[in-house]
Order: sequence, then structure tokens, then C-alpha cells
Amino acid sequence: MSNSRNLLSGKRKYLFGLLFFSFICVICVICVAFNSEDSDDYNYARREILLRRIGHEILLQSGDSTSRVLPVKKIAENEYLIRFENDFTFQPDSLVNTTSRFLDKQSFASNYIVNVLNCSNSSVAYGYAISKNKKDNIVACLGRKQPKACYMIKIKFEPTSINIVKNLYLLGSLSFLGFFGFIFLRSFKPQKALSYSEHKNEIALGSAIFDAMNKKLFVNGKAVDLTGTETRLLLIFALSPNEIIEKKRIQKEIWEDEGVIVGRSLDMFISKLRKKLEFDPNIKIVVVRGKGYKLEIGSLN
Repeated sequence: MSNSRNLLSGKRKYLFGLLFFSFICVICVICVAFNSEDSDDYNYARREILLRRIGHEILLQSGDSTSRVLPVKKIAENEYLIRFENDFTFQPDSLVNTTSRFLDKQSFASNYIVNVLNCSNSSVAYGYAISKNKKDNIVACLGRKQPKACYMIKIKFEPTSINIVKNLYLLGSLSFLGFFGFIFLRSFKPQKALSYSEHKNEIALGSAIFDAMNKKLFVNGKAVDLTGTETRLLLIFALSPNEIIEKKRIQKEIWEDEGVIVGRSLDMFISKLRKKLEFDPNIKIVVVRGKGYKLEIGSLN
């Protein structure tokens, strides 16, 4: 009888610990979301620079290469106003092409609305809507050059905060699964291609030591500094040497749909890592066409 009571008590303690861990996971996710405000500030600043570049192109197309594009004004969440020093004229076709050229490849601009406003009364002189699904684009009155006047261009992007809330909800709901996944992964031994030193955070990669905790590569006693993103990227490869890592998996694990440009960013960081691994010809990151990347580690001579 006492044994069954002890077993029941143990189960209750385990369940309580599991619930407590899940609660901590949810709190941590929420804290991460709030801490992402700094990243949001960077993205907003980058967005404003991009919008000024659009204004610059529009002035050039109207034959104006001297007047200024005034500072972009944020008038609401995800809504901006491009202002100009002097009057100008524009061709709707060129305006649509210019905004599409600069915005269509941006993750934050999958859907947006552009309105050209008259400075005097803020009435709409011309407008159109661009969607990720081109069939849903709303563009009219092309080929009709607009008269020279004082214009402002208002661009409104589709809000992304809903996606953040969904991600938080999903992460919170899967916290139990994450706990069991952590225990499951911890039960596996490191692959034979890797050899861990006495310090658990160090991994031997050929003739170098990869210190993921301190973001460094030690080559012949010399330390090579790694950025946070380079460290996370190399860690993914180091934990699966000589195996193909899908591009989508890398993008998801590192950037996790943060609304940044992940395509070119990944190529850039792969290139940087390659340069930092050039010291050892037995280590190289190769492209597997149509699949992803692979960290090839040959045997040491």
C-alpha cells in the first residue's frame, strides 16, 4: 500500500514539475517577443530608408535630380508617408514598376496599398493595391501621365502582428511536446564524426575546436570570432556532419519567420563561414542542388 502511495506521489511531483516547466516556457516565449522590439526598430529604420529610395527614383523619373525627398513619416502602424520638397509629375506605369521592384522581394511587403495624395487636401490622385497573389492585384488607369503638382505617397503594409500572436500561441501549446523532445534528443550520443572535449560546449571540427557557447573557433591556438548567426548556423552543420541540411530547415531554425530577408542572408552567412573554415581543406560547406547544404568533414591525414 505504501509503495502505491509513493508511486502516486512521485507521479504527482513529476506532473507538477512538467506543468511548471511548461509555464516557464510560455513566459520565456513572451519575454522573447517583447525583447524583439529592438529588432523591430531596426526593421522600421531599414523600411524607411527603402521608402526614401523609392521617392528618389520617382523624382528621377520625373526629370528632377536636385530637389530633396523629405524624411519619411510614419503615420500609423505599418503605414508611411513619402514627402517631397518640390512639385513633380509621375507616370502610373513607372510608379507601379518602381514600388514593385523595391518591395516585392521584401518579406514585410507581401501585401500593400499605395495612394498618391494631393498635398492641398489629401485627396487621392492615384492608387493601387499589390498582393502576394498577383491575381488579386488592383491596378488601374495605367498610361495616363499625371499633371505636375505637390504630391505625397502613402504606403500601407499588411500588419504582421497577427502572425506573432499565432506563433506565441503555437509555441505555448507545444511546450509539452518541446519538453519531451528535449529529453528524447538528450538521450542520443553525439555522432562519431564529432568529438567533444572535456567542456560540453566544445566540438572538434577537423583540426579546429568550435566553442559554440563563446562563439569562437580555435585554430592552432588562435581564436576566430563568430557572430551569433554564424554560431547558430555552424552549430546546425556541426551536429549533422556529412548530412544534407535542407535550406528551409536552416531558415526556420535561425530566422524563424521573423520577417527578414532570409534568402540572400543565408547565402551571405554561408560564404562568411566558408572563409573562416578555409584553414582546413578537410572541412568545407558544399551546395547540394535542389536540396540544401552539407558540411563535409574528411579524415585527418
